[in-house]
Amino acid sequence: MKSSTKHAAWLGTALFVFAAAWAWQALAQTDAGWTALFDGKSLNNFNPIGNADWKLEDGSVVADKGTGFLVSKATYTDFQIRAEFWVDEEANSGVFLRCSDPSKVTAENAYEVNIYDKRPEPSYGTGAIVNVAKVSPMPKAAGKWNTYEITAKGDSFTVTLNGQKTVDGVHDSKHASGPIALQYASGVVKFRKVEIKPL
Repeated sequence: MKSSTKHAAWLGTALFVFAAAWAWQALAQTDAGWTALFDGKSLNNFNPIGNADWKLEDGSVVADKGTGFLVSKATYTDFQIRAEFWVDEEANSGVFLRCSDPSKVTAENAYEVNIYDKRPEPSYGTGAIVNVAKVSPMPKAAGKWNTYEITAKGDSFTVTLNGQKTVDGVHDSKHASGPIALQYASGVVKFRKVEIKPL
């Protein structure tokens, strides 16, 4: 092999290694500070309450019978959360924040970021924070994978569903700190990925 060919091969390898290292570093920076509450493999970060039939299937946690919650073992105050979920049209679910009683979670003792396309009063349906922030028009989540991005900082809350902001800096100070809870109340509900970043 001629020296120029060797040099070109070495340069190509070096550039590949540099590009791979740069991509890895960019990914690490993107996810810096994020912790997986649910990674598709284990429910070790949660305590189940109620009788919902949560089960692990194909990288998701799924429920379709009973009622109940997966309540995080850790408590959070100021944070961002990302949750990927799939629901059918009959589903009633939600992501509950700052639960003050982890043994009995309700929309009165926590903030409920709703997942409920058929809610009889739709202003607090999917995309809303029940009894805190209405949504209009209500987006629909059924039949596809969705991503919630929720920020709770002090008394300010922002909710984004699939890139669309449904709650924008609404203020409420009833609940200061507490666990996160994932709800199952009806239909078919799946959560695929849940990550949190303390602020």
